Amino acid sequence: MTDAIHNLIEQYGLIAVFLGCVAEGESAALLGGFFAHQHVFVLWQAFLAAAIGAFLGDSFFFILGRSFADHPFVVKLKGRPGFSHAYRLVSTHPDIFVLSNRFIYGLRLVGGIAAGLSGIAVTRFVILNAISSMIWAGLFTTIGYVFGLGAERIVGEALVRHERLLIALAIGLGVAVLAWFVANHVAKKERAKDAKET
Repeated sequence: MTDAIHNLIEQYGLIAVFLGCVAEGESAALLGGFFAHQHVFVLWQAFLAAAIGAFLGDSFFFILGRSFADHPFVVKLKGRPGFSHAYRLVSTHPDIFVLSNRFIYGLRLVGGIAAGLSGIAVTRFVILNAISSMIWAGLFTTIGYVFGLGAERIVGEALVRHERLLIALAIGLGVAVLAWFVANHVAKKERAKDAKET
């Protein structure tokens, strides 16, 4: 069973990293770095999959905001907690916002919509988004790689495949749970702030 899972990760792991980073993505980038350390794939490949996924994900939401502002999906996203805050930030500090939006868990999706609805030029957004995506991918794949190094030192050099897989899954689950708690906390604060303003 473990060999089958390991083979699936070898074959489709980079695709999973890419798709995970199109969405919110930290855990996918971390796992990419971890598996690169375990020689399932090469670190630059994990970085590239994470960076391209992050870039395309943010660009997709920017295009939605820019070209489909009246679509029911976009209108629904505009009603999410944090949208008004994101729109204020991108309107007042567009460069800083685009560079930092990918690092703010929970605001990333509405941040892309807000950037699309703002007056920021497309070329400017694309360049800043590319820079942000590369920095983000480099940071999180490196952290995942270092986790792999740390796990090897703690557990020992003779990690077998299923132990590596279990450690990676535990890291991914831990990051996902932590990210959910952080996003939940940020969303509550934003709802409270929006409620005070109205």
